[in-house]
Amino acid sequence: MRPFRYERADDVAGAVALLARAPQGAFLGGGTNLVDLMRLDVARPDVLVDVRRLTSDQVEELPDGGVRIGAAVPNSDLAANTMIRTRYPMLSAALLAGASGQLRNLATSGGNLLQRTRCVYFQNVTTACNKRQPGSGCSAIEGHHRDLAILGSSPACVATHPSDMAVAMVALDAVVQTHGPNGERSIPLAQLHRLPGQEPEHDTVLEHGELITAIDLPPMPPNVRSRYRKVRDRASYAFALVSVAAVLDISEGMIRDVRIALGGVAHKPWRATVAERSLIGGPASGERFRHAAEEELADAQPLPGNAFKVPLARNTIVRTLLDLAGSSLVPPGTAGPGPANPGATRPEATNPEAAHQETAGPGAADPEGVHPEAANPEAARPAPDPAVMDPEMDPGADPEGPRG
Repeated sequence: MRPFRYERADDVAGAVALLARAPQGAFLGGGTNLVDLMRLDVARPDVLVDVRRLTSDQVEELPDGGVRIGAAVPNSDLAANTMIRTRYPMLSAALLAGASGQLRNLATSGGNLLQRTRCVYFQNVTTACNKRQPGSGCSAIEGHHRDLAILGSSPACVATHPSDMAVAMVALDAVVQTHGPNGERSIPLAQLHRLPGQEPEHDTVLEHGELITAIDLPPMPPNVRSRYRKVRDRASYAFALVSVAAVLDISEGMIRDVRIALGGVAHKPWRATVAERSLIGGPASGERFRHAAEEELADAQPLPGNAFKVPLARNTIVRTLLDLAGSSLVPPGTAGPGPANPGATRPEATNPEAAHQETAGPGAADPEGVHPEAANPEAARPAPDPAVMDPEMDPGADPEGPRG
């Protein structure tokens, strides 16, 4: 690890001022990603400004019924918070699907949003990487493709964003509060991260020295359901091949609102606005869910080694929406565009776990488990896989599981 200077400011304004005078410096929160990158010689800050104790480590209720999450709230505390588990269970599930308990104890909510890609070529300083060294090229394009992007990539970069929490927060319409050299501002989380374009070295729209101080979640309307589903190569400690965060509001069989975000498929958490527009105002049916997913993925540009992600993403979107719709589904063949029976030609269309077993290789696992009854959306929901608790199933359960 290269030498660096450690600084601790008295307040947020002081920390911002310190970093403004250090063009190669960085903020230090939990350090779970930054320190690893420094050890790999990927990150080379000459100054670290410790901000762990400067921002709030509390989750507070806002006057409108939403919540404000301090940037210093540890991921484990956020997942276990009663307001989060009862009002935003999808967020709790997403947090628990990421990393180990030890890492969640250290990682901060603000830092989680800013973690960098886990692309192996970015982390290997012997390979060309435009994100690490602009203009050097992208080794990943001719390399191992399995974990790379299928949406929004560019010839300069095909890396994906790793955060589970960010995907759930995008679907929840979260807003990030920041303090920087030019003062304070609010940034919708869906606009915080960038697509790579020709400048993949810039992950976000933040200025140098701009610090995330809090994340606001708007109130959830009553009777709205949400879910986070993560498909990965093993049941724990693995980044998403594809993940889906969805919020669904149905009244009398009609979709009043839907919000969908995808993880593991792009340089940023991908808000599925095409699918949302296709679904809002129409009946809730498997046919329409599939048609909307296919519309969203119509512009996907997979690489030879990750083409499986396109059907995997489609099927995971459909399965998640079917689970959320439950008994509110309109009978097949009665509404909307798409084939009359979406499972007639491809039985796996309503069972993304089965498709994942087929395409993701031996040992691949959906953390929710593979349930034979998944193809029947009317079937009773099975018991949760003990590997990952689903707070939506049991709001009274302790998300951290049994203790000592």
